[in-house]
Amino acid sequence: MISKLTIDQVYETARLEEVIGDFVQLKKSGSNFKGLSPFTDERSPSFMVSPVKQIWKDFSSGKGGNVVAFLMEHEHFTYPEAIKYLARKYNIEIEETERTDAEKELADERESMYLVSEYAQKYFENILWREELGKAIGLSYFKERGFTEEIIRKFGLGYCLDQWEAFTRKALGDGYKEEFLVKTGLTILKENKENPSLSKRFDRFKGRVMFPIHSMSGRVLGFGGRILVNDKKAAKYLNSPESDIYHKSKVLYGIYFAKQAIAKEDNCYLVEGYTDVIQLYQSGIHNVVSSSGTALTPEQIRLINRLSANITVLFDGDAAGLRASLRGIDLILEQGMNVRVCTFPEGEDPDSFARKNSKEEIENYLRENSKDFIQFKTSLLANDAANDPIKRADTIREIVQSISKIPDRIKREVYVQECAHIMNISEEVLFNTLAQISSKNIKDESKKSASRESRVFDVVKHSPKQEKLDLQYELEKKIIEMLLLYGDLIQEFEDLVLKENEAGELVLEPEHMKVKVYEKVYLDLQEDEIELTHDKFRAIYYKLIEGLNQKEDFSIQVFLNDIDREMGEQVSSILMEEEKYELHQWERKDIYPKDKEKSISQLVSETILTLRCYLIKKRITSLQEDTHQTEDHNNEVLEEIMNYLQLNKLLNKKLNRVLS
Repeated sequence: MISKLTIDQVYETARLEEVIGDFVQLKKSGSNFKGLSPFTDERSPSFMVSPVKQIWKDFSSGKGGNVVAFLMEHEHFTYPEAIKYLARKYNIEIEETERTDAEKELADERESMYLVSEYAQKYFENILWREELGKAIGLSYFKERGFTEEIIRKFGLGYCLDQWEAFTRKALGDGYKEEFLVKTGLTILKENKENPSLSKRFDRFKGRVMFPIHSMSGRVLGFGGRILVNDKKAAKYLNSPESDIYHKSKVLYGIYFAKQAIAKEDNCYLVEGYTDVIQLYQSGIHNVVSSSGTALTPEQIRLINRLSANITVLFDGDAAGLRASLRGIDLILEQGMNVRVCTFPEGEDPDSFARKNSKEEIENYLRENSKDFIQFKTSLLANDAANDPIKRADTIREIVQSISKIPDRIKREVYVQECAHIMNISEEVLFNTLAQISSKNIKDESKKSASRESRVFDVVKHSPKQEKLDLQYELEKKIIEMLLLYGDLIQEFEDLVLKENEAGELVLEPEHMKVKVYEKVYLDLQEDEIELTHDKFRAIYYKLIEGLNQKEDFSIQVFLNDIDREMGEQVSSILMEEEKYELHQWERKDIYPKDKEKSISQLVSETILTLRCYLIKKRITSLQEDTHQTEDHNNEVLEEIMNYLQLNKLLNKKLNRVLS
């Protein structure tokens, strides 16, 4: 268990905007930051970060919370993992007690797989640097590729001995379960169900140099292994199989090391292989990632889009490879990103080119030879169709098809004009073709959308419970917001005391009092025996009253740290309500939110009075229904109704309302 002292120190030190900035490209927006949601596929930013409140809110998915909640949502960390990650980031020494065997048993499956993967990475790295075979075979190979010792250590490269189960035996001996060695794909199990004792185990990566694959936060997800001998029966590169922690379509090799450089340079170089990434990184080009030899996927593109809207795809001079790349370019365009392409001289790839040139020479080459996608695609396809009118027409249609993928209309028009110039064809023909393609795309999407909406409607229609956002819900939410923002502030309130005048009539007489906001709210609700009806607000309310009553210097950040994840999400949603104004830039439309701090006491009094009026009306309605159902005690019921009506009238006068 991590000590309370360490946890408190982590919360005090960690800066939310710095932590989230490692994963999401944030832009200053007033006193806050905003960016694209890391949880949904969006093109307009709805993700807000408040450095002052130290909370975040994703308006597209509804998620929100503090710095730990972000890491738990984004990286799927457990609470202890998130605390440890922050402690490492801010160089805080972790005080913790040793976990018992029982606690180790309770570790969830995903965490066990992460632990096995991290153990394997350290094991392979240790073999590379300390074992004679590792140094003679693995380390020699990396040095022959031109990798320095520093870069080998940085990327955590390693070597798996060319023995059937050397790694598996060591891992089992160190207490790691066979179940998780198999699930991560590190160990292959050939089961003999008739006689389990004859089952065989062997290391998946035997005899290969190892490239650990990291998540954006630096956790080891899986491995790529390269064989070092000529074996036609064995694949040159072998990746970890799909698992609960490794999904190759959602991972980019090198993203952990490149993320800050991508955001800083506002551009990402995309290459094909592991060694391309490492060689360029070693040369000083840090904003580079790889799709690990697989076809580019929308999930991988969105991963880059969190950091930058610009991608430069780097290819070697292989013609077949260039043509295969066209689909990937269309996928990038569909995500609304800007894509450029740079090809290397014949016989060169990013790895070999980086080895032969300095950082300055590489940067100059990339700058001078990168083309926007339209130039690249037209030059590539036009060469094939130079003297064939039918092929030329197909080429133009294919280029316009790519242009149709671009969401931005202005960009589409610019590219149409450029295509018309390069292909020597009228813009009118291209615009007509674009309109036809776009129309077909819209129809296809409409059909898909109608199908999705139909399914959603069915789910909602048959849902057993739907929450109605009524006035009471909004008022209870407002009470929680006031307690969070102003709970420990002392304010002067004009309290209304119900008294009988000389004529025997009920009247409200004002009395002035100075108390803390939470005391005013609590006493008023207690006096009227009002309890919040919505479970989530009631739980937060009692937690807030307890915290405000016990602590002289109440802090929202400390409060958020002490509550569970679900409650924290609700609190963040309430606290970030005003960020919607900033997000949607309502001030441009002459819409300005009310400045609450100018009239806190008024806001508190009016909210409670409004809730009281609402509940009185509900009570009157209930009593009126009773009079229709029974004849007994009608006079008593009618008298009670009259009293409530009189009280309602008095309360509404205070609220400056006119009853109809």
